[in-house]
Amino acid sequence: TTKVLQAALAKLRVDSALSTQNSELNAAPILPSKLPKLIELLTSKVPDYLKPAVAHAVFPALGAHLGGVYFRYADNVKRQATFMNGLVARQSCGKSAINKPLEMIMADIEERDAMNRQREQEWKNQQQKKKSNERGKDRPTDLCIQVLSPNMTQAAFVQKQQDAGEEFLYTQTDEIDTFKHLQVGGATQIFRLAFDNGYYGQERVGPQSVTARVQIRWNWNTAGTVQRVRDFFSHAIADGTISRLNFCTIDTDFANEMPCYGEYDDQFRDELKAYIERLNEAEGLITCEEATQLAKQMMEEMNEISVLTDDEAYRILSRRANVIGFLKAMTLFVAEGGWSPEIAEFVKWSVEYDMWCKMQVFGDILQSELESENLPPRQRKN
Repeated sequence: TTKVLQAALAKLRVDSALSTQNSELNAAPILPSKLPKLIELLTSKVPDYLKPAVAHAVFPALGAHLGGVYFRYADNVKRQATFMNGLVARQSCGKSAINKPLEMIMADIEERDAMNRQREQEWKNQQQKKKSNERGKDRPTDLCIQVLSPNMTQAAFVQKQQDAGEEFLYTQTDEIDTFKHLQVGGATQIFRLAFDNGYYGQERVGPQSVTARVQIRWNWNTAGTVQRVRDFFSHAIADGTISRLNFCTIDTDFANEMPCYGEYDDQFRDELKAYIERLNEAEGLITCEEATQLAKQMMEEMNEISVLTDDEAYRILSRRANVIGFLKAMTLFVAEGGWSPEIAEFVKWSVEYDMWCKMQVFGDILQSELESENLPPRQRKN
């Protein structure tokens, strides 16, 4: 019958998708051999086994250049280039490989920040010198400082976000535990708000205190071992935090390798500059029909997988993983000045790789949490 044929075809499609995705979870999806030009450049100075981690980790820094830029997702909701990336891997296996590409991407923002930090310090010095009965100069309103330390107070976070306007704040930390010291009402709460560019603020009475309600635009990179990452998110497994983040790893088969890096020379800087300039020049709502269709196609495929495998954890994680993939597609579309088959293949891999990492690190824990809430247990045992 027609229904039987449709079911058989659906099963074949899902089996094919599962095959390309390595659903047995014993091997990570393989990075495409032909990459988008920007990703090819950013991964060109690291060994092959570190390329997947770098290719994943560069997006928070790239997105930090897209303040005031919006993309319309398949559900008709406007989104911004929000990326929060965690590199999860064992100790001493090359996690620092992402540092230099991130430094290169953020160089222009760091340069602007340095000038504004100097202006801010000059204002603080003037305030300290004034007499107690004197009215000091008002704090400059154009002190946009985007790169922040994770060791910040709630007031500092709100003030810097207010100063930045529609620009993104950015933080990089080598250890995820550093976020435990984030004095901003709990790190995971801010992560959830940041993904949707939600509002956050504080109310204070004092005339010198920061009183503001701001829309959060905050991208970040962090790293940690599997156990430390699990411990950090142990209280936030089933509240939607994990699904809003983007994870990558490093192949353990190469954990004892001595990586040999290329030189980030003037030629590298010159090539990267063109992509960064396109990101900086972008503004307003940007659309790309190819990216939208890709997002719809991938969502349909992942829905079929989650239904036929009866895997609630996979279903929950896949929804926002697809949103993140769409944002990556749009970021590359802007940076490269157009669409390409390489962008499509890379984004497909990126979503599969992100899902593989999440299921490896959090899949069983998330499933246990869901079962404790009396949700249907999954049948597939990976």
